[in-house]
Amino acid sequence: MKKSSDESFLINRIKSVKYAVNGAVHLLKTEGSIQIQVSIALIMTVIGFFFHLSPFEWMAQFLAMGLVITAESLNTAIEKLADFIHPDYHLKIGIIKDISAGAAVFAAVVAIIIGAIIYMPKILSFF
Repeated sequence: MKKSSDESFLINRIKSVKYAVNGAVHLLKTEGSIQIQVSIALIMTVIGFFFHLSPFEWMAQFLAMGLVITAESLNTAIEKLADFIHPDYHLKIGIIKDISAGAAVFAAVVAIIIGAIIYMPKILSFF
């Protein structure tokens, strides 16, 4: 019996989600930078409840946290690919890895700025 194209499409999407979840779990289990960023995200979520963030503030905070975790994940993937392609030190591979890490730094700086915009007025109102 031949499978319909709709059924194949659905099965392929389910497999894609499974592979993506496996990748996320692997990152969480093995990568210190991801573990740190997810820990910070969890702490900031708790702090957000303490400060009673508005819906817009929650959106901005989760967008910033997602940006950082995504950038760190892509940085990890690029570094692992570069190490696989050229396991020994190579100047150009080093530059590629530095640029990839730099993207994660940009994301972190943006997240810090967003956090400051959200939390500084709340913290200053206590004093």
